[in-house]
Amino acid sequence: MTHPFLDLPPMSAAHFASIEDRVARLLGTEQDVVIMQGEALLPLEGAIRAAAGPGTVALNVITGPYGQTFGNWLRDCGATVIDLAVPFHTAVTAEQIRAAFAERPEIDFVSLVHAEAATGNTNPVAEIGEVVREQGALFHLDAVASIGAEPVLPDAWGVDLCVIGAQKAMGGPAGVSAVSVSERAWARMAANPGAPRRSYLSLLDWKERWVDGGRKALLHAPAQLEMLALEACVERIETVGPTAVMARHAAAATATPAGAGALGGGLEPYVYEAREAAPVATTLRVPDGVVASEVVARALEGEPSLPLAAGGGALAKKMVRVNHYGTDASAAVVQACLAALGGALAELGVTVDLAGARRAVEQGWG
Repeated sequence: MTHPFLDLPPMSAAHFASIEDRVARLLGTEQDVVIMQGEALLPLEGAIRAAAGPGTVALNVITGPYGQTFGNWLRDCGATVIDLAVPFHTAVTAEQIRAAFAERPEIDFVSLVHAEAATGNTNPVAEIGEVVREQGALFHLDAVASIGAEPVLPDAWGVDLCVIGAQKAMGGPAGVSAVSVSERAWARMAANPGAPRRSYLSLLDWKERWVDGGRKALLHAPAQLEMLALEACVERIETVGPTAVMARHAAAATATPAGAGALGGGLEPYVYEAREAAPVATTLRVPDGVVASEVVARALEGEPSLPLAAGGGALAKKMVRVNHYGTDASAAVVQACLAALGGALAELGVTVDLAGARRAVEQGWG
């Protein structure tokens, strides 16, 4: 029995390298790009453990749950960690970053999430990058959710370690991810005695055995299907054009809160300022007396495939998340999500305007 996913010839090193080159072009970077064979948590953790150690003083920005995870990794590496936490309904500002440096000028590492899909906010990386560059600190950025939905420009922004994954706005696989690495970051890793070596987490292994070797021999057998899927999704973005893909996500981010407002029933944007709202997901605050997780459960009963979720942890009571990334960044999906939420609220005795929501989405999309 044959199958298009089976019995494929091995992926060559040259083919693997060509996919890295396409990812580099997508990022507009001259830095080394390494595609790692796992979900994006692999390079996110690998980059922190490679670049941070007992001598590191890290500013860890928390605008959602991933920032909390990064702080835990940094502490585990022995770094001194200064957490800069802001309410999840907002974004961090460059002024707050500058103030943190003024208070602790010894900071030499900054960790930040670009877009927090879990909380619906996005941070002004270009402005923050200017501050970090002025201070000479190493800049680690999680751009997993933002890549494809909004500009991600590690070179222009002074990002030393920029991690992306394909499973959100790019509409690709979750099983591979990539990180762009500056020369400064490679030097920091090489000087860190605690950096992982001979390990699946090791970026230095990729540097020494792959990048420095002219990308002639892979470290291990690549995840072939995921690599082919990554290549296909990058090709699709190249064909349509990154600007068009980002415009579609921006339209979804505009239309969804507009539709939710017209729907009524007490739904309000969780992120207060529209300029701080991520284009990959719109988070909504439910009215008093309504439990968000219950609304979502009811909404998914009729159509379980809709990209709806309740907030995580304590946010499950108050936050509904409409994920509009990848192929779900479409007017039809946004309409379906709001209709399902409206139906769920109506079942709970809340008055809603389904027709008004539909008109608002149509107007907002244009």
